[in-house]
Amino acid sequence: MNAAGLRMLEIDSIKEIVDRSLLDFIVPEYHHDFQVLHQHIMSGESDSLEFEIVGKQGTRRWLGTHAAPMRDTNGNITAVLAITRDISEQKRAEERIQYMANYDSLTGLPNRIQLEDHIKYGISLMKRSNGHLAVLFIDIDHFKDINDTLGHSIGDALLVIIAQRIKSLLREEDTASRMGGDEFIVVLPECDAKGSAKVAQNLLQVIAEPYQVDSYELVVSASIGIAVFPEDGGDLESLSKSADTAMYQAKNEGRDGYRFFTAEMQDGARRNMLLVNALRHALERDQFQVVYQPQVSISEHRIVGVEALLRWQHPELGQVSPGVFIPVAEDSRLILSIGEWVLWTAVRQLKQWLDKGYDPLVMAVNLSAVQFRHSGLPDSVSDILSEAGIAPKFLELELTEGVAMQDAQGVLAMMNQLTQKGVRMSIDDFGTGYSSLSYLKKYRAYKLKIDQSFVRDITTDAEDKAIVAAIISMAKNLGLSTIAEGVETLEQLNYLREQGCDEVQGYYFSKPLPAAEVEKLVAAAKIDPAGF
Repeated sequence: MNAAGLRMLEIDSIKEIVDRSLLDFIVPEYHHDFQVLHQHIMSGESDSLEFEIVGKQGTRRWLGTHAAPMRDTNGNITAVLAITRDISEQKRAEERIQYMANYDSLTGLPNRIQLEDHIKYGISLMKRSNGHLAVLFIDIDHFKDINDTLGHSIGDALLVIIAQRIKSLLREEDTASRMGGDEFIVVLPECDAKGSAKVAQNLLQVIAEPYQVDSYELVVSASIGIAVFPEDGGDLESLSKSADTAMYQAKNEGRDGYRFFTAEMQDGARRNMLLVNALRHALERDQFQVVYQPQVSISEHRIVGVEALLRWQHPELGQVSPGVFIPVAEDSRLILSIGEWVLWTAVRQLKQWLDKGYDPLVMAVNLSAVQFRHSGLPDSVSDILSEAGIAPKFLELELTEGVAMQDAQGVLAMMNQLTQKGVRMSIDDFGTGYSSLSYLKKYRAYKLKIDQSFVRDITTDAEDKAIVAAIISMAKNLGLSTIAEGVETLEQLNYLREQGCDEVQGYYFSKPLPAAEVEKLVAAAKIDPAGF
């Protein structure tokens, strides 16, 4: 080994490594290739190999070697001659060329070549699974103005940050690509119209957040066009063209929005955007109302609680069903502010009733999945109760069975935090999900609410009768109370009482009412015994 070889291994003398193998320096993933090279040489062949080593001082470098067998006068292989060069600079140059051929030099996002490969692969998968793939064409609104007024260096720096924000919102299987200028394309495998609309809305929000570029604080918006495979095209060219057409439609309609290429999808997206925009102003414009449905104790013949229910009266849309606007509020995360307002309104109303001297009631408030997963929920509940001067035992938070089973460990931790603060927890819509009894036992729930879908036919359907009876029996064995919702007839009430159900609510006693009308029922103290 000559001096160049010693420098590659970062040693001063061959004596330093006389007791070590060359494999000690070679990166493990090339050990097999190196051993194969040696076998070829020892069988009388010449061979070449490129591999990586780590020197004694820790430097990593690429080497290229050409080795040949050396024979004695009898033709026996007695030595190996290897000529080895440090090819690290060559490798870095090759990697740079490869990078430039596949990635955008400014943002580091995949370029059109990579994008075509990804979309071809994605479409082939979607064809096999009959799935959908969405293509989003993103154009930054009025970007030319930034380049013209502040210069291209500021514009380029802004594009780099925008690319980072776009990439941060995507899944591992998604692809974001810069098409040049201020245009980006996003490919979303296994994503339909609803899913792509949600991604587009999130992208609009994150792009619209302020940017600090050098000494400038910039605010920009984007226009997004959406095309979906297979309805709007079968390859990158057709899908990107459809998405581009939709993007220009978004620009023509005022920018800072998204549009679908397909008319039917666009109609659905338009309704969703209208609801989102209307929801953003519903609180400040006092369009929400909380109504209360009494909850009646079967044994005591009196109202023992009320469930707070949200209603939305829009001046143009009219009365919007909770089944329509709650999912939209959850998707847009507006449910956090709306849910906090509902909780505060309900607790404040309970305080007013207690101050008037009415018998104590339990206030039941529904929690959405988004609210329940928010880390600040326990502190928010405590602050609301403290500010209103209400003891935690008078508040019951309802969580649907489906949400409770989505993240059992996380639900368990959150329930523990809330119950430690003295708040009651109940499982709503019980029987409609797939509860794990082991977790149900661990949950520190106070009550199970039997879903109205089982109550509706308990007087005529043997299966519903059996399910309701089983739920009540199981709850008793677990030390939980039960309440049945959707009670509308005396026959339903009688069956529930026979099975030992603790509480009921439904139109048989009262529909959801404004607070003033609930007061009249509460003031009566007892429910008409004829109902029992």
